Amino acid sequence: MEQVTLKVNGMSCGHCVKAVEGSVGELEGVNSVKVDLASGTVAVEYKSEQVTVDKIKETIDEEGYEVA
Repeated sequence: MEQVTLKVNGMSCGHCVKAVEGSVGELEGVNSVKVDLASGTVAVEYKSEQVTVDKIKETIDEEGYEVA
């Protein structure tokens, strides 16, 4: 199991948290997703043989947020 913490711009409310946690959490190979609005970060625990960091970033981008 790998872990990555991404800095994400544009998240400001509970809807943002649900959108990011929901979409990233649906990716195959993602074990857990934790959004921290205060620090603007998204911590993801995932299986690198099933999903890439690039795919995680792409999914966040598709929700309308910018991975820094």
